[in-house]
Amino acid sequence: MAATDNTDNLLALALTIKAWGRELGFSEVCITDANLSYTEAGLQHWLAQNYHGEMGYMAAHGLKRARPAELVPGTIRVITARMPYLPQAAGEHWRSAELARLEQPAAANISIYARGRDYHKVLRARLQQLADRIRGEVGEFGYRVFTDSAPVLEVALAQKSGLGWRGKHTLLLSREAGSLFFLGEMLTDLPLPVDESISAHCGQCNACIDICPTKAIVAPYRLDARRCISYLTIELRGSIPVELRPLIGNRVYGCDDCQLVCPWNKFAQSAALNDFDVRNGLDGAMLVDLFGWDEAQFNRNLEGSPIRRIGHECWLRNLAVGLGNAAGAMPAAPAIVAALRMRLEHPSEMVREHVLWALARHAAG
Repeated sequence: MAATDNTDNLLALALTIKAWGRELGFSEVCITDANLSYTEAGLQHWLAQNYHGEMGYMAAHGLKRARPAELVPGTIRVITARMPYLPQAAGEHWRSAELARLEQPAAANISIYARGRDYHKVLRARLQQLADRIRGEVGEFGYRVFTDSAPVLEVALAQKSGLGWRGKHTLLLSREAGSLFFLGEMLTDLPLPVDESISAHCGQCNACIDICPTKAIVAPYRLDARRCISYLTIELRGSIPVELRPLIGNRVYGCDDCQLVCPWNKFAQSAALNDFDVRNGLDGAMLVDLFGWDEAQFNRNLEGSPIRRIGHECWLRNLAVGLGNAAGAMPAAPAIVAALRMRLEHPSEMVREHVLWALARHAAG
């Protein structure tokens, strides 16, 4: 490892790694140490409040999430990276267009990040290419790459490394890029120089807290996932609580509201890769059309999409809630009712339950 035998070589290597990261589509790459001990009390409190809901994997790993060296022995540094996902064709007025779509009851609203290719595959492949380049420079070294796929506190690592700060909605924010980006990490044994963290810049703004449809942001920097629409439509595998269904509106996969109103997202960067371009017209799809997909169509149309992971049953559950919330939407209402009735004999009890709820909403006017 000739490239890592002195301080000057390590600094040069760190700069080279960051340049390689940009070549691979990451907008910024930073480096931090692996000490997250200061996050442990907060993590324990969050879990004790059961804010993780049915995400048992959050509790299963416990404090290991705050101890990267326990996950990958030998870890002393974490290379963090962010990759923007705003589609290249989104246009200058993308935020107003997204907010307007939320006001169209018969439209299916899918979170921006999920309209293209599955980010897990894209980021892991790019991080692996980065690791391969490092190996070519220094020889064999210890590492492991992640993106939302291992028990690590991604936002805490990104914040400590200087990629941004944690916003009041708990997402990472950047002065240069807002929050529309994915995070990835490489845990490594290379003794690279670390970057400095940056201060927070949310100030007195509470726009994200105020806009949340289900009031899932229970306090600044504290999220009750059990109320979050992203959790309800993606992570939850059972019935959506009845009292929360009307608040979901037409959001059928994830929710972007807290990001749409964030002032920093006027600086959101367009994706460098076309992987995140919209597929299957998911930025303009209608609830009735998506509800008509059978399981084979669902799997075929969403191949390579993160949406496919929730399965057809939860997909129909989510759409049924959206269709129920479109009660009174004219001239679409008759077609919506007809589509719902077509699923009354669906083999899934959960789907039937949500269909009946939706039909009752229409019957009530």
